[in-house]
Amino acid sequence: MKPVTAVCTFKTGTLFLPSLRRLLASDMIEEVLIVTREQIPEVLPRCSIIDTGTFASRAALERVLEKTRTEYLLFMPGAIPVLSRSLTLEKMIDTARSVNAAFVYSDFYEDTGSGRIFHPLTDYQMGSVRDDFDFGHLALLSVTAIHNALGFFGETPQCCHGALYDLRLKLSIDHGIYRVPEALYSIITHRNQQNGMSLFTYVDPRNQQVQREMESIFTDHLKRIGAYIPPDRLELMQEPADPFPVKASIIIPVKNRRHTIADAIHSAITQETDFTFNVVVIDNHSTDGTTDIVAALADRNPAIVHIIPDRQDLGIGGCWTLGINDRACGRYAVQLDSDDLFENHLVLESIVDAMREGSYAMVVGSYTIVNEHLEQVPPGLIDHREWTDANGHNNALRVNGIGAPRAFSTTVMRRIGFLNVSYGEDYAAALRISRQYKIGRIYESLYLCRRWAGNTDAGLSIEASNNNNSFKDSLRSQEIMARQELTSR
Repeated sequence: MKPVTAVCTFKTGTLFLPSLRRLLASDMIEEVLIVTREQIPEVLPRCSIIDTGTFASRAALERVLEKTRTEYLLFMPGAIPVLSRSLTLEKMIDTARSVNAAFVYSDFYEDTGSGRIFHPLTDYQMGSVRDDFDFGHLALLSVTAIHNALGFFGETPQCCHGALYDLRLKLSIDHGIYRVPEALYSIITHRNQQNGMSLFTYVDPRNQQVQREMESIFTDHLKRIGAYIPPDRLELMQEPADPFPVKASIIIPVKNRRHTIADAIHSAITQETDFTFNVVVIDNHSTDGTTDIVAALADRNPAIVHIIPDRQDLGIGGCWTLGINDRACGRYAVQLDSDDLFENHLVLESIVDAMREGSYAMVVGSYTIVNEHLEQVPPGLIDHREWTDANGHNNALRVNGIGAPRAFSTTVMRRIGFLNVSYGEDYAAALRISRQYKIGRIYESLYLCRRWAGNTDAGLSIEASNNNNSFKDSLRSQEIMARQELTSR
């Protein structure tokens, strides 16, 4: 018997059958299981139909395991890749055996019709727990490891979308998930200009059922590995009686934003409140005239605090640490990016009221994505309604962001500090706070997030996107280990 059973989905169009024939030509493929409820024009020899549930449903996974007699399963959730003859599967099987991995994936090429693009992936680690972690277009799984994991940790829950996610998390506890850092196959794609929509999949209301499934599966995973924090363990923030110069400070780190900084400062300084506040601008050695603009505004308004760091090596997080530790900083520190705006003049008061009334260490609002003309653009309002008071602090480890604008207890952040980086520093702070304190949410739009060529994280190169994802996975790894240590006491 050949060592591999392949599992794919049926795709309409002229490419499916030729791709299926190429797959069956591999010396390593015993059988192909096609998950579909559609009518297939031709069923080739050594192919079987799985017509129970969607590709990632429990029903489909159970049927696949019932029918499989081979040593390995090859999952292909999208289009059927073009394998490098038998080399692809031989290399993956050899890797699985040599490193004792239960799950192996690899880099690949994208054939766009106008050239071939190398698509590297990222290594899997403890914190690679997002349900949309990118494994590419195929993954080789050990059938023995699957049965062992499901036998020890229990069958996958009844679900329509999360069975493979649940399986992957269970496999990851006692078995290796390994990336082959080599392009072992290619995939035919038609790459369109990215618009960043994928960044907000988990907050799209249309995906709420899927997200509830994924959150439930992930929460069970945290419980299995001893990293789950019960909601009754979270603390309310008891603000000290030590005096602060003002009730709140709006913190604006900035570097080379001469076209937008005046608007941002105006949006901040015109807030209407029943308490004192100031605007702390950390000007990170701008060279485009930003410094002169901030200095002129600060000369005219004493509530604007203009700080130029002594150091030259600060990222956004380092600027935040400098701002919250400055003697001018108020009891609450509220975020405003240098190219964004508050939605109206009552935002600051709304945020501080929420902080005070809820005794929160952190409050996160909602924002609307707009273009440079302040016109709303898709996906529009980002309100993170996937957050719940009971489990948001756990589910924050699964999703890739927590929202904006963010407001912090200065007392807490002076103790915790921000990472001196310019990506993920806010997410790291939120994870650390949510381990110990309750976080409040405001679901109405408070903030206009301007998307333009100079600031958007859409359209990143593959390498830059991988670096960002690996960094956030490392933050999750550290946080999971910290929570395991906390719950073991």
